[in-house]
Amino acid sequence: MKTKRRIKTIQGLVLIAFSMFFLAGSSSLFAQNELTDLQISNAVDNQLMINATTPSHMIDVVTTEGIVTLSGKVNNLLAKDHAIKVAQMVKGVKGVIDKIEVTTTYLADDVLESNVKDALLNDPATSSYQITVDANNSIVTLDGEVDSWQEKRIASHVAKGVLGVKKVNNNVEIDFKTDRPDFEIANDIRQALKFDVRVDHVLIDVDVQEGKVTLSGTVGSVTEKNLAIADAWVSGVNSVESDNLEVKEWARNEDLRKDKYAEKTDDEIKEAIENAFLYDPRVFHFNPNISVNNGYVKLTGTVTNLQAKYAAENTARNIVGVFGVNNNLKVRPVTIPEDSELEENITDAIEKNSVLDEEQISVSATNGIVYLTGVVNSNFEKSMAETTASRTQGVVEVKNYLDVLGGEEYVYYRHYDWNTFFPPLYDIVPVRTTSDLEIKSNIENQLWWSPYVNLDDVDVTVIGGEAILEGTVETPREREMAEINALEGGAITVDNNLTVTYTIP
Repeated sequence: MKTKRRIKTIQGLVLIAFSMFFLAGSSSLFAQNELTDLQISNAVDNQLMINATTPSHMIDVVTTEGIVTLSGKVNNLLAKDHAIKVAQMVKGVKGVIDKIEVTTTYLADDVLESNVKDALLNDPATSSYQITVDANNSIVTLDGEVDSWQEKRIASHVAKGVLGVKKVNNNVEIDFKTDRPDFEIANDIRQALKFDVRVDHVLIDVDVQEGKVTLSGTVGSVTEKNLAIADAWVSGVNSVESDNLEVKEWARNEDLRKDKYAEKTDDEIKEAIENAFLYDPRVFHFNPNISVNNGYVKLTGTVTNLQAKYAAENTARNIVGVFGVNNNLKVRPVTIPEDSELEENITDAIEKNSVLDEEQISVSATNGIVYLTGVVNSNFEKSMAETTASRTQGVVEVKNYLDVLGGEEYVYYRHYDWNTFFPPLYDIVPVRTTSDLEIKSNIENQLWWSPYVNLDDVDVTVIGGEAILEGTVETPREREMAEINALEGGAITVDNNLTVTYTIP
């Protein structure tokens, strides 16, 4: 399986720095003029270069009236999905047309079917799903029945991560256990939008007729639109129509968001987290205990797998009003395999993963604690290795000691493939420059193009490669996102002095 992953050559750092410096210029210039298609294409190109998960040199970007077309070739389906998500997050992008071809390792149809079935069976969230798998010329079709749209979606995520899969056709049907009145569904959706820190709900209208949801209005980015659609899939929903939910840059105007961050009591925050858990396939079976004190959340109780623990924390962080999460959930698998069996299961899962090379990763286990060592090509691979291990039945903790080729760690987050808040920036290619002025310009450019941070609220100073961020943001998530943007812009370190203006009741 050594052919499935080759060391990614990082090309043209000087070109990246120059192009970002050229684009950055003055943010006020962009603010006063409508974005051109060329500016949007250049911004998408830059984001693809910065994110080492995507082979940017193999992807072409063309923009027409704000609609971005991506074409070219990648060697796995996850890289393709990643490239699309990166493009969707760029300010000014109204939509993304996918023409990227996946050229992955060929596996016989029966082998591919077996591998996808194993992946679904071994993942704690999908192991109980009644799903059949058919493979035809590297295209996988899923059929069967699940209880929710979220379960259907996560089944696709699992299948896409299997080596040899070029495309997933998800024909799984949703079996709703109970009928709900339209007004109740609409109220749940409005609450979900209101408490999702990633979505500005004020300009979104919700209409429900016989379980069919129509979203209309305006959002500030394609990513925000996708998140709003995901929020709309509450219990009882048969379909979600979003053609009239338009993407407009001005929708990120701060004045339109004031109601978003109105004071939330601890009881409101707790209720919102409880509701969010109901629609997270990795969490809702376990009913974690939630306590909230002045916006700080504590999770206690037990779950049977490590992915559920990770997902519970991430879902809680996506709620408006949450300042931090203390995750005290205990992982207690139903059974813990022998250490040798657990090592074998994880190694097998790594071998079948479309991103990882099993020859680069060593796995050892002791009483359910897994240790990963070796050298991988990117932080995304490091993150994916941890995800793959944490999905395996019987794992209670992962000690990720993998080194990244080149020896430098920049931005590393666990890979959440469900309901992710952060843009998938698991691996940032550093923009190395000698000029503090150029780094400052690059950082301001990243902040300006970000759909998550308002550049007008952030002051950037760079001294000796260290970025100093001062000013105000509305949520802890924006504060964290601004720091990521600074690293993207080439900062060696970041002194984050941003103040969160959200007021705790």
